[in-house]
This record gives sequence, structure tokens and C-alpha cells, in this order.
Amino acid sequence: MSRTRSGRGSVVLLSGGVDSATCLAIASRSSPPVHALTVGYGQRHLRELRAARAVARRFGVARHLVLDLPLAPLLDSALTRPHRRLPASEPRPGTIPSTYVPARNTILLALALGYAESHRLGSIYLGANAVDYSGYPDCRGPYLRSFERTARLATKAGVLGRRTIRIRAPLLRLSKAEIVQLGTRLGVPWAQTWSCYAGGRVPCGRCASCRIRSRGFRDAGIRDPATPRGS
Repeated sequence: MSRTRSGRGSVVLLSGGVDSATCLAIASRSSPPVHALTVGYGQRHLRELRAARAVARRFGVARHLVLDLPLAPLLDSALTRPHRRLPASEPRPGTIPSTYVPARNTILLALALGYAESHRLGSIYLGANAVDYSGYPDCRGPYLRSFERTARLATKAGVLGRRTIRIRAPLLRLSKAEIVQLGTRLGVPWAQTWSCYAGGRVPCGRCASCRIRSRGFRDAGIRDPATPRGS
């Protein structure tokens, strides 16, 4: 069996939020050519898909695929059930919030893996974060390392020893403030990103995601241009 190597290029799981936009900026410098994959899985904040398109245009990706995958009837979460109340505060340590979407990252990574192997791309980037990760179990280092091992076992390229597809989570150990500072240096167009779980025309400013974003910009000492003045 020949020595396994990582291929060239990358696919970025792009939601249109702070973390994924920063990952796209990193991949654009580190792993070109860059493809972006955005999935509409039935989330109540579909507004983020428009943000993903804008961010992808800003960084001139080789291809941006927006996939409609209506999984909401299968996945029980406050993000897929509009009648459920969104949490307004970050979860207590050791708890998992109602915005957790069962198996979401596993599904998205599996799609990205198939895409990467089909297009001979060497890396998959995602904005998983273990510091401000809100208690989601599929945003932790052990899970991501496990998926990378699965990718080697489950792909033709991995089994034949020709190429391995790496899972890249460059924001894993950064605070939200550090992510904002990094994204600012890399030219992320914050005004075009979207974080609010409620959707709508303007951010609600009350949901946990809005609060985490606001705290991140405040701690970074940077004004969030996506926040309406007076908020």
C-alpha cells in the first residue's frame, strides 16, 4: 500500500455565520481551490442561506453548492420546530440546549465527505468550536477526530491508501472574541453574515446565538456592523 497523502483543495461547510465565514477565509488562504457547501435542512433561520451566498461571493469560491435537504420533519430541535421557544441564554455547563439538532454535523460532514472525494479535495473545513460551542456534542475534538478516522475507513481513496481527507476545525479552541479578531484580519464581511436563530429581516438580539455573537464582538473591541444602530 502506498503512503497516504492529503489532496489539494477544500470544501467548507458554510452556514453564513461568524464561525463558518471565518473558516472560509482561512481555507481561501490555506487550501485553495475552495468549494463551499451550504445546506438548507429546514432550519427556521433560512435567512442564513442568503448570508452564505454573499460570503461565498466575497471570497470568490470555485463553486458554491446550496443544497435543499428538508430534514426538519426528522430532526427534533428548536431550530426545526418554529412553535418551540428559542433559548435566550447560554446553557448551563453539562447541559445540551434545545437548539441542538440531532446528528446535524454528522449529516453535513457525510455530505461534505462525499463531495470532497468526488472532486478530489483534500480537506473539509467546518466552524466547530469547543469554547463557545453551546454544549453541542458534535462540536468537540474527539468527535471530529473520530469522523476523520471514519472517513479513512469509508472512502475508496482512504481504503486504497492513495489519499486521506482531513477534517479541519481551525476555530476549535478559540473564543468568540478571538474568532472575531481573526476574521477581521482576514477580511470577513461581517455585515453580510447572519447568526440569529429567529430569522427575520434583522437580528432579534435576544436569542442565545445573538447574545453569543454580541458578546464576542464586544470582547474583541470591534463594532458588529450587522447590528442595527441603537441595539
